[in-house]
Amino acid sequence: MTGDARSDAVAAARAAALRRQTRRGEANAAPAPSFSQLPEHQEMERMRRAGALIGVENPFFRLHDGHAAAQTRIDGRDLLNFASYDYCGLNADPRVAEAAKAAIDRYGTSPSGSRLVAGCRPVHDALEAALARHYGAAAALTFVSGHSTNVSTIGHLMGEGDLILYDTLCHNSIQIGMKLSGAARRAFAHNDMAALEALLIENRAQYRHALIVTEGLFSMDGDAPPLGALIALKERFGCWLMVDEAHALGCVGPGGVGSFALEGIDRGKVDIWMGTLSKTLAATGGYIAGTQALIDVLRGHASGFVYSVALAPALAAAALCALDLLAVEPGRATRLQENAALFLTAAREAGLDTGNAGPFGIVPVMVGDTLLAAKLSERLLQRGVNVMPVMFPAVPMRAARLRFFLSALHSEADIRQAVALTADALEQLRREGFGTALPPGLVAL
Repeated sequence: MTGDARSDAVAAARAAALRRQTRRGEANAAPAPSFSQLPEHQEMERMRRAGALIGVENPFFRLHDGHAAAQTRIDGRDLLNFASYDYCGLNADPRVAEAAKAAIDRYGTSPSGSRLVAGCRPVHDALEAALARHYGAAAALTFVSGHSTNVSTIGHLMGEGDLILYDTLCHNSIQIGMKLSGAARRAFAHNDMAALEALLIENRAQYRHALIVTEGLFSMDGDAPPLGALIALKERFGCWLMVDEAHALGCVGPGGVGSFALEGIDRGKVDIWMGTLSKTLAATGGYIAGTQALIDVLRGHASGFVYSVALAPALAAAALCALDLLAVEPGRATRLQENAALFLTAAREAGLDTGNAGPFGIVPVMVGDTLLAAKLSERLLQRGVNVMPVMFPAVPMRAARLRFFLSALHSEADIRQAVALTADALEQLRREGFGTALPPGLVAL
C-alpha cells in the first residue's frame, strides 16, 4: 500500500469512528432542559406565587407615558415620581434635546459600527475632552454602556496574579468585571478603612498589581466613601484606586462636581475615574478618565470598546450639553442637595429609617422584609407616589428598602407629601401585621 493510500485509510477509519461516537452520543443524549427548570426561573416563580398569595403585585417594569421627571404618568394617572436618575432635571431640558437633534441631523441616529471600524465623530472627541477636563485628567474614553465600562475596564486591566479589593456595596458591574478578570478578590466591609488596611497588610505583597474599587455615591445606601483615607492607603501599599462616580456626578460636592469635592481631594490622586452618562448627563453610556497611558490601553484593548458599537452621536451630544449646563448652572445641584436634606429631616421626624444616607440624591427607607417593601411600594402607587423597592439579591437579606431618587425638580410640597404618605402607609401595614415589619428606628439585619 502506498503512503497516500495508507493516509486515506487512516482518515477513513477515523471518520468512521467519529460517526459511531456521534450515533452513540445522540442515542444517549437527554432532551435539553426547559429554561423553566433553571434555578433563577424557579426562584422567580416562588416569589410570584408568594406575592399572589398575599396580594402583592409585581412592582417592576411599570409603564410610563411621557417624560418621567419629578412627576410621571402611569396608567393614565399623574404621580409624584421618585424613581428617576434625572438628578439635576436635565433630561427634558430643551437645550439638551436640541443638541441631540442637531447631532442626528449631522451624523444620523447610529455610528454604524465601532470607532475602530466606522471611525470617530467630532462630538465623541469633544465629550471625552470635556470629561477629562472635569476630572483634571489627561484623557477620557466613552463606552456605549455604563455597565460595560466597568466590566471591560476591570476585566482588561486586572488578571491572574493581581488583587482587587472592593467595598461590599459595590455595583454589579464591578462584581462582573472582577470575575471576568480572573484576579483574586477581597471584599472589605462598607467604608471600613481598618478592614481594608488589614486586607492589604495580609495580601498585598503576594500579588503583582492591586486595585481598590469604591463608589463616589453608593447607589443603594446613598452615602459617600472616605476618599482621603482610601487615597492614603492606596499610596501606602502601592495600589491603583478606581472610583465609580455613576451617581456622584451631579449629586455630590459643591455644584455636584463629584465625590472629590467633599474633602477637597486632588483629582489626580485617583487613578481611574469612572462614570455614566445615563443619570445627571441625560444620555446613555459610560466613561473612564485618567492618564493618557490608561486611556491608550483601554482604547486599544478593552473589549467593550474595541468590539462594541460606538456611542450614538446624539447621546454624546446630549451628554456634552448636560455637562456644560451642570458647570454653568450649579444651582441645579444645590437645589437637589437641599431637597435631599429636607427629605432626610422630614423622614427622620416621621420615624422612618434612612440608614446612613447623606444629603446627595439617594435616600433609602429601610423596611427589612422583601414582601413588605413590595407591598409598601404598591400602596404608595395607589396614593399617587411612584417609588421602587429594592430587595435581595441587590441588597442583603432582611435589608429590603424603598429607594427614593430626589431631583432638583421636586418641590418642598412634593417631598413633604411623599414622606407623610410613606410613613402613614408603612404604619398601616404594620398595624395589619404585614410581613415582618420593623418598628420605627430599627434597621434590618
